[in-house]
Amino acid sequence: MSKDFKSEKNYKLSKIKVGYTPRIKTPIKTYKELGFMSGLEVHQQLKTKEKLFCRCPAGLYSDFDDYDAELIRHMRPTLSEMGTYDGTALMEFRTKKNITYRIKNETTCTYDIDDTPPFPINREALDYAIQIALQLKLNIVGELHITRKQYLDGSIPTGFQRTAIIGIEGVIPLKKKKIRVIQLSIEEDSCREVSDIGHERIYQTDRLGIPLIETVTYPDMKTPDEVLEAAQYIRFLNRSSGKVRVGIGAGREDVNVSIKGGTRVEIKGVSHNKWIPELSHNEAFRQKALLIIKDELNKRIPDVKNWKPIFKNVDFDVSDIGYTPIKEAMNNGWKLIACNLPDFKGILSHFLQPEKTFANELEGRLKVIACFEKPNFLHSEDMNPVFSESLLKQRKKLLNCKPNDAQIVFWALLDDVQTACETIEERCRMAFEGVPNETRKALEDGTTIFERVLPGADRMYPDTDSAPIPIEDEYIENLRKEQPVDLVERIKQMKKWQIPEDCFQYILRNNLVPEIERINNDLRIDSKYIATTFAHTLKHIEGQLIPDVPFPYTKVYDMFKFILEKKLSLDIVKSILPIIYLHSQMEFESVLNSLEFEEHKKEAILKNVSSLRSMFTKINKSKNPLAVEKWIMGNLRPIALGNVPLHELNTFVRKFLSKGGAK
Repeated sequence: MSKDFKSEKNYKLSKIKVGYTPRIKTPIKTYKELGFMSGLEVHQQLKTKEKLFCRCPAGLYSDFDDYDAELIRHMRPTLSEMGTYDGTALMEFRTKKNITYRIKNETTCTYDIDDTPPFPINREALDYAIQIALQLKLNIVGELHITRKQYLDGSIPTGFQRTAIIGIEGVIPLKKKKIRVIQLSIEEDSCREVSDIGHERIYQTDRLGIPLIETVTYPDMKTPDEVLEAAQYIRFLNRSSGKVRVGIGAGREDVNVSIKGGTRVEIKGVSHNKWIPELSHNEAFRQKALLIIKDELNKRIPDVKNWKPIFKNVDFDVSDIGYTPIKEAMNNGWKLIACNLPDFKGILSHFLQPEKTFANELEGRLKVIACFEKPNFLHSEDMNPVFSESLLKQRKKLLNCKPNDAQIVFWALLDDVQTACETIEERCRMAFEGVPNETRKALEDGTTIFERVLPGADRMYPDTDSAPIPIEDEYIENLRKEQPVDLVERIKQMKKWQIPEDCFQYILRNNLVPEIERINNDLRIDSKYIATTFAHTLKHIEGQLIPDVPFPYTKVYDMFKFILEKKLSLDIVKSILPIIYLHSQMEFESVLNSLEFEEHKKEAILKNVSSLRSMFTKINKSKNPLAVEKWIMGNLRPIALGNVPLHELNTFVRKFLSKGGAK
């Protein structure tokens, strides 16, 4: 890949850990040349007291091993209204998973496990969703229709999620363009996954049913940094409403990416916005590499219909194989299967993502569909061969291999062999067509793995348990009156206060503009100083310390109020803030005691300057005025902190030295 590859905003991709993208004859220099397109689906939990379709409390979480009962389900697909099956549902059915739900009585009821029809929709959640939709300038629907969206991965015990569209056709402004919003929906959240090993998947149900909103954009973003900017805007807008939950898992993004000649691929579960540029960049080049593979395979194999892999059970003696996973599998009665892929030489080792090849694509599908756990897959283009020369010859004879072929060996239980063979053939045939529609799971290193087939419209159908809900104009107008200040106005407000732009993200992420405004209005402290206290001082503290309980940002107001009432200098903020961050229940007087703070008159502190100057002459022969000034300030700081502004003390010392005190 060319080192000078840049986005349309001159975003240098050297900041991204990009991997080797092979065999691109002409370097691509812009995302426009690549045909990059991306859209977002942003999910955000609403801060309601109860869940969406039952009266269980929302937002109460327990440890994975803290539960009262377990429930086991086996999911089966159902026909859509048009009499067809959804591809994702069929794929999940092939996995033959046992789904276990860990239930805590405090947070789960019979509705959650599909033994009771839904309660009427949570009106508090509906109010919040409409208010946020209005902030996005969406057209609110006249009647709310609740539908069912199939999920056969087990993340919802009913096998479907109840969802409803709130508003359509809005817009969000970026710095240099506007992004269109397709819709905002309200829906119930899914379970938290505990583990997924082999044919056993375990979920915790405490998160299940919490109301959330999903904001869906058009694919209007043309570079990875535009995707990040749009995701940040939606995140900040949601938080500025004051109606959403924050913290780990409360907000998640799905990023849809495609390129020219490719197709839409959904990167699911992006839990940190900072991952978005690298994930979307790597997905774009994964699709480019798949298109290169497509062209190469179609050159080699013009008659695709007659192409077929060969699978053979390895029944000759393999007792001399020293590879432990194969030895253990054979001892447990598993089957060892060899596969020949005609004319696939060089394809399995073709890089698609950093440190991931086409062989990893096959491995990912085997993990999900055939329930394979690593390691149980080898191929002829592995860097470290496992088989001896004699075994390689036996394998080639068994499969009737030709020089331009590639081979795979896998081991599995007999019940999983057929599914594995079908999965390998299916994914290899997709390679002749280019980029398959699929959902991929986001990983922290910027790469993705296969999660499931991309769902289609066949999985949506009306919820016969829920009546339509009229959304009247008067109701909308009443909610409009409760709207918070528009996000664009908040940004203008911060610029007017001359707050540094590097503070904006932290302040908006934590919805701190109202708090800055409150401190400024009530306590008459400069807004810029308050903002930097939050976004510089407190942000740094958060990166260094772990508090007893989540820190309430309103505590900063209380701190400033205490300092003003005690007539202390604001310089003491940097000493107080780490202590109250760690122990937010601590009384401020106790904080001062822990700092060994003592009140001193300003005049008494300033009188020490002369004697300190004389003392410096006796212990240090330096004639540098700056050295004298620094030494005096270092000695006075402990008693001056909180009693006299340090900048004022420093000015006094400097003037004293300049008028002859330095002699």
